[in-house]
Amino acid sequence: MASMLLKSMRTCSVSPSWAVRLGKSLIVSPYFFFLSVQTKSKKTLARPGVKNIVLVEGVRTPFLMSGTTYADLMPHDLARAALQGLLHKTGLPKDAVDYIIYGTVIQEVKTSNVAREAALGAGFSDKIPAHTVTMACISSNQAMTSAVGLIAAGQCDAVVAGGVEFMSDVPIRHSRKMRKTMLSLNKAKTLGQRLSLIGSIRLAHLSPELPAVAEFSTAETMGHSADRLAAAFGVSRLEQDEFALRSHSLAKKAQDDSLLQDVIAFKVPGRDIVFKDNGIRPSSMQQMAKLKPAFIKPHGTVTAANSSFLTDGASAVLIMSEEKALAMGYKPKAYLRDFVYVSQDPKDQLLLGNLILRPTYASPKVLERAGLSMSDIDVFEFHEAFAGQIMANLKAMDSDWFAQTYMGRKSKVGTPPMEKFNLWGGSLSLGHPFGATGCRLVTTVAHRLKKEGGQYGLVAACAAGGQGHAMVIEAYPQ
Repeated sequence: MASMLLKSMRTCSVSPSWAVRLGKSLIVSPYFFFLSVQTKSKKTLARPGVKNIVLVEGVRTPFLMSGTTYADLMPHDLARAALQGLLHKTGLPKDAVDYIIYGTVIQEVKTSNVAREAALGAGFSDKIPAHTVTMACISSNQAMTSAVGLIAAGQCDAVVAGGVEFMSDVPIRHSRKMRKTMLSLNKAKTLGQRLSLIGSIRLAHLSPELPAVAEFSTAETMGHSADRLAAAFGVSRLEQDEFALRSHSLAKKAQDDSLLQDVIAFKVPGRDIVFKDNGIRPSSMQQMAKLKPAFIKPHGTVTAANSSFLTDGASAVLIMSEEKALAMGYKPKAYLRDFVYVSQDPKDQLLLGNLILRPTYASPKVLERAGLSMSDIDVFEFHEAFAGQIMANLKAMDSDWFAQTYMGRKSKVGTPPMEKFNLWGGSLSLGHPFGATGCRLVTTVAHRLKKEGGQYGLVAACAAGGQGHAMVIEAYPQ
């Protein structure tokens, strides 16, 4: 089966390398890009009797490589900074929010409900409920759609959603045997019992359990999954490096042109003010080619250069009913329209791994719900976990065979035009704090729609556990 898929995907009529070459041309030919942008005038997705829900504002701390400037902080410090940035940018009264929801993946045990701790630290009223959700790399997507659900149900009018991840200090546990011994020591009543338990400790018990970015049900790391996914879809090392270089180059241009307006300055206690992402590093194809495979050695194609890096960061968005936003004097950035979640077998019969093709599955579903087609979308923002994962999705979306065999569709989904795709960089270059990326994607779509004169944007992201998310966003009338 796997070989059948490999053969079929390699015979796709359109190679993503064409898309990468087109994307690269945008870097050197901005005139071409601006000629292609025009203000759209399409039907609105507003529905009679359905409450309009809007994105009022979105912010994020600078996304930094783990182990750098944020290294001595805690997750709630970053989340608090994002919330304070949102308050400052919007002038929102601290008691005007009905609910706060945060997403995170690797939880700090001291602040397991990081939403509540960050909200209190940021000065929000202690009367505002807050809870934390987790859904791997789409945790803040889940926070946002939970906010949408609360508003749509009439439970709330204003909700703050966000996400945070702190990879500089992840929980490292003692071994299971050592934990059992320590718990038993805590319960021991006599000196003899304590000495007996201490005497039972062996050197092997002291070996810690290090966290891994791996699937629990398959025990496979994301990098291994991405490498095999790229191999199955015939994605070359060259194609992956080209796409990664595109991401970094576009992110650098967006940063230099001050387009990343969601980034707020953050004074790190005892250190300097941080005001920009530090993982954006355009290189050269020659330098990238020197790197060795990071996961499947020696013949793998996924390297440190074409993978997203471990990142610290936090994000926050203010979501309201349109009526409430206008009553408070806000000019919304965008409407949050239809969204879907999808899920597939994380083991997968073709051993393609848990990063498989969530955007490929989720995108057509949400477009059908909204009554749109790929050609209606003006702005695409897909999460870039690995360059190989993105390129495999592009090949799958361009394949009639894949659509018919695995999706039950009559024809292919169709590939996003690269002149509309992740034009301000992506997770490969900007960074990927697992719990915070979703808010970045949605805010970026809203900003790009305004900048480029588009009407509809599409967000799509994959997550561990074989899950994924997609959302349609509509520009707010200017």
